[in-house]
Amino acid sequence: QVQLVESGGGLVQAGGSLRLSCVASGRTFSAYYTGWFRQAPGKGREFVAAISWNGATTYYIDSVKGRFTISRDNRKNTVYLQMSSLNPEDTAVYYCNAGVYASSRYVPSDYWGQGTQVTVSS
Repeated sequence: QVQLVESGGGLVQAGGSLRLSCVASGRTFSAYYTGWFRQAPGKGREFVAAISWNGATTYYIDSVKGRFTISRDNRKNTVYLQMSSLNPEDTAVYYCNAGVYASSRYVPSDYWGQGTQVTVSS
């Protein structure tokens, strides 16, 4: 069983930065891949980035490559999403998920946080 709590969202101007945190409880968290997803108003939930259990491998969607960085500290049971050069299209509720990587893609589990709102003003 894994419980996830996101934080770090807020209102920022275009071009600004935010760092999201996802703190997990559960002794097996370090065994999972962890992913960040986002959901904009009126749209479905979209995969953003993922990181392997040991932090050695990361994955990003094209629209955030070079702007977002995912990292993790298993000693703190925490995964981070550093977001830079934000633009209004990044506005969404951001969620973290503890999942697996299979068939060349991140496969989310049922373990989701409650989400944190990121709003980027133009």
